[in-house]
Amino acid sequence: MKIKTQEKYNAVIVELKGNVMGGPEAQEFNQQLHNLLDEGKKNVVVDLAEVKFMNSSGLGMLISGYTTMKNGNGNLVLANATEKINSLLVITKLITIFENFESVEKAVESFKK
Repeated sequence: MKIKTQEKYNAVIVELKGNVMGGPEAQEFNQQLHNLLDEGKKNVVVDLAEVKFMNSSGLGMLISGYTTMKNGNGNLVLANATEKINSLLVITKLITIFENFESVEKAVESFKK
């Protein structure tokens, strides 16, 4: 899995690419979120467009990230979930926890409310 971040429209876009399966990358992802909170950046969009596969550890990584942001008075939302990832969120009922948008732009718009 590769992680790339960019700032856009008063939010930080975290692009995940490849297979999201936890491991050392989960640590890196969580550390990045802590760094963002330390910098006062509280709006994060996780772009899942390039994610090919996600296992339970990958879901755990997202849940952990969501919790980290919430505890820091921030927001973490998902964007561009593929059909596979979307059905995984539905099956695990995580769709009721995560806000999931069809585009990064729509996700960023949600922070303006």
